[in-house]
Amino acid sequence: MRFVVIGGDAAGMSAASRAKRHQPDMDVVVLEKTGDVSYSACGMPYAIGDPQREMDGLIVRPADVFRKKQGIDLLTHHTVQTIDPENRNVKGTTLSGDSFVFHYDKLLIATGASAIIPDLPGTGLPGVMALKSLEEGRRIKNYISEKKVKKTVIIGMGYIALEMCEALRGLGIAVDMVKPRPTFLPWMHPELSIVVREEIEKNEVGVMTGHTLRRIEKRNDGLVIVGEDGEYPADMVLVAIGVTPNSMLAETAGIELSVGNAIAVDKKLRTSADDIFAAGDCADAFDVVTNQKTWIPLALRANRAGWAVADNVCGKDRALPGIAGTAVFKVFNLEVARTGLNLKSATAAGFSPVEVMIQSRSRAHGHPGSSPIFVQMVGDQKSGRLLGVQMVGKDGVAHRINAPAVALHAGLTVDEFSQSDLAYAPPFGPTWDPVLTAANQLLKRL
Repeated sequence: MRFVVIGGDAAGMSAASRAKRHQPDMDVVVLEKTGDVSYSACGMPYAIGDPQREMDGLIVRPADVFRKKQGIDLLTHHTVQTIDPENRNVKGTTLSGDSFVFHYDKLLIATGASAIIPDLPGTGLPGVMALKSLEEGRRIKNYISEKKVKKTVIIGMGYIALEMCEALRGLGIAVDMVKPRPTFLPWMHPELSIVVREEIEKNEVGVMTGHTLRRIEKRNDGLVIVGEDGEYPADMVLVAIGVTPNSMLAETAGIELSVGNAIAVDKKLRTSADDIFAAGDCADAFDVVTNQKTWIPLALRANRAGWAVADNVCGKDRALPGIAGTAVFKVFNLEVARTGLNLKSATAAGFSPVEVMIQSRSRAHGHPGSSPIFVQMVGDQKSGRLLGVQMVGKDGVAHRINAPAVALHAGLTVDEFSQSDLAYAPPFGPTWDPVLTAANQLLKRL
């Protein structure tokens, strides 16, 4: 049997490796359009911000390891252009322009996602960058060094934008962030959003919301973003307004798409076409709280989905339950985390949500290093079910979010979660953990 994989990052290489472990004699072919496979994309802002780190240090497993040690036919610089479900083949071209055709018995589409580039004149100018692939990361790091960048304007204020503003400030680069929409972090509780914004502004990053942009121009030795309210000069412009699934290849082949134009899959990662699977950032998922389709690109989900595809290709019966959208990021001295639904998304999903926002301490009162921690929690008034949690603080947020994430997967009520036997020691938290305090307060409103 020949198992063909389109895409050589998290989902694709996880699936290829696991299939080979299950069935060493299987013919596994991976077609990757770039020269890079199996790298830590989430680590790119930190590598860019550290002059001592090379971007290639993010590569988890070199291509030759897959080829020589695992027997995977890994072909880099191979761009798939068409999928033919009827004749079970994929066609494309190599970097040198040669054509190729591969027949498949089972096919995995793991094409990932790409940075969204706004319809703004000038985005193709030198010095206008986006960050999603390792090659883009190399380009940014080299540009900063070669052009001796002193000022960057970031268009957007999402995860990558926030992580990059810290990385750039660490290099001594002045940073402004600008976006057309009026709200800084629209998915976050307003009080938590204020805490994050103040941290960014304290580190001398300009935050400009509600500024409509018209174009990017080349002027003298630099760039200028022209907006309705003024101009924003820069040595480099970073576009970071989000990502979109690379689903056009599937769509052209007649494969069904779903929310966010992601490839529609069932819980076994099967698409609408026979013997074709999709996994990673190009595919949708089921929300573990609502059981409705969602699209949230997550590294862990991509790897886990790749494993599940390999299991199913090899005759095992593997389904994935869903995702809670659990995520965490660092911005300067703050840890910011979320899992599940916020008040708006819970309402849209048909719940009757209520929320609380509490301030507690990251460690026991009076213990050295104790700092404020803010927790927002959402529950359903009808069922009492826990629906979501957001958290911001300097210490203890990144791992503390995992407890409510597990509770969401287990379908616990707020009352049940409030009775969780969470660990206590003064260096790690107060007797009443902040998430338990939030749960106790939320119970009063349910």
